[in-house]
Amino acid sequence: MTLAAMLGCLIIGFAMTIMAVGFIGSIASLGSSQPVMPREAVLTVDMSKITLEEQAAHSDIISSISGDGQTPVGIWQAVSAIREAALDPSVKFIYLKPDGTSGETACIEEFRTALERFRASGKAVISFIETPSNASYYLASVSDKIFMSSYSGGMNMINGFSSRMVFLKDILDKLGIDVQLIRHGKYKSAGEMFIRNSISPENREQNQVMVNSLWNSWAEKMASSRGISADRLNYLINNLELDSSADLLEHGLVDELMTREELEVRLTGLYGVESMEDFHQISLEDYATLKAVPDYRADQKIAIIYASGEIVDGNDDEQVAGDRFAGIISEVRKDSTVKAVVFRVNSPGGSVLASDKIRKEIDLLQEVKPVVASYGSYAASGGYWISSGCDKIFCDASTLTGSIGVFSMIPSFDNTFDKLGVGVTTISSNRHGDMYSGTRPLDKDEIAYMQASVEEIYDTFTSLVAEGRGLDKEYVDEIAQGRVWAGKDALGIGLVDQTGGLEDAVSYAISMTGSMDTDLSSWGIQEYPKPMSTIDMILGKLGQNSSVFSGTPLESVESAFKDWEWSGKEQMYARIPYEIDIR
Repeated sequence: MTLAAMLGCLIIGFAMTIMAVGFIGSIASLGSSQPVMPREAVLTVDMSKITLEEQAAHSDIISSISGDGQTPVGIWQAVSAIREAALDPSVKFIYLKPDGTSGETACIEEFRTALERFRASGKAVISFIETPSNASYYLASVSDKIFMSSYSGGMNMINGFSSRMVFLKDILDKLGIDVQLIRHGKYKSAGEMFIRNSISPENREQNQVMVNSLWNSWAEKMASSRGISADRLNYLINNLELDSSADLLEHGLVDELMTREELEVRLTGLYGVESMEDFHQISLEDYATLKAVPDYRADQKIAIIYASGEIVDGNDDEQVAGDRFAGIISEVRKDSTVKAVVFRVNSPGGSVLASDKIRKEIDLLQEVKPVVASYGSYAASGGYWISSGCDKIFCDASTLTGSIGVFSMIPSFDNTFDKLGVGVTTISSNRHGDMYSGTRPLDKDEIAYMQASVEEIYDTFTSLVAEGRGLDKEYVDEIAQGRVWAGKDALGIGLVDQTGGLEDAVSYAISMTGSMDTDLSSWGIQEYPKPMSTIDMILGKLGQNSSVFSGTPLESVESAFKDWEWSGKEQMYARIPYEIDIR
């Protein structure tokens, strides 16, 4: 390279650095203004502008870069803000706009509980809806009054829950891909999509029970809040009698129909002013910024460790990585200012090796501090493995838990190579040197070898559960078999101790410290993993690469396989095969 070329590269690189720094500075400045709390205000909760998350790992700046238009709010920040608002004399009532509600089931359920507690303080919750969905009406139903738009064109989407599964065996056969699934548990359906073209009877059974249980827990709350029976609500939904806003009014699911102008008159009347100009509001996200602030100077703290995501090996920043979380738990164990720990689990499971590393660190942590588990939307398979030994387990009615089972999968692409006209020759030093290569099916000895590992890990899993939960191992095996249970059902069979959310778990953890001060506001709440700074998150966003798939059948199948690793015998999985998204 010539000197001129080198200088040119340096100048371009320097210019790009300056541009990047300027961009970061300008973006960071967008979020620098601090919200101001009016002397008196209504707390406005607009669910179309926020999304409830397990942990607020991203800022509203990052949200705008992502283009989703919603501000992520961690569930602890959200419920803390509602709790503070109930005690705050400057907050008159909550104005809830539930349309557009999004988030995982546990977050929505726990947020509704926070709204219930706000009402119990003597302050009102007023809702206005236009296009009710399962999730938005579930929140709205907690209100003192539900007003609905009288405009035509709104669509009612309160229609119950459903679960969908995709089966790939037929297309895999066409592509010449053979998958061998080795598992323990007749209900362990992870991997079933690759070996069947339709659902198994056992999988259908557990999914029907699970979906019914999830819906019933929500339907009972919605119906009870409106003074009708759950049977009546289900009758209206099953017979499609809730079509128009007038139908919802007729059947008592809303209180009044009105235009926005009429709504403004009602809101200003409740607030005690003449016009909307004097109707002061503060958004939930701004109020949380002001009021739900951790006290880092507190002498005594409760740590919340969020294990949210797939359980994977190594140090992945985005998932529940075994080595990374083992380090985090060890750090909390050594912190003398942390008096108790809430282990917040929201994971469908994953790697057995990573799960065992995390579980062993939790066991060490329990030797020096109380550890209370709080389950989010999932605490299944590996998620249950890492937490079943905690001193107390709280879950939501909609939590999916259990799935005590183990599986491994090995694909073989030998027929695919034949179809493509590709010749493969393998040379091994030992008889089974190529058993994980994917170029041939496993033979009967290798299958038996894999099955023995699965059985050994299943035995370890059930032993851990029996010891941690104080249950007979034979009973654990009976309720295990890879079966997934909804939280309300898990309580009945002893997999969890109590229904309740993150706030309940934190309060219980405080009580376990033996401290005379049980006031939640007196304790510092330290969250782990520690959220990245705004600059770190922006740099991470700028550094991400995107992939584009051409959409051919083979690439579609490869995409379906992307969550599974084929790294050898040690790669065993304790995972459920699906995740739930309710809107």
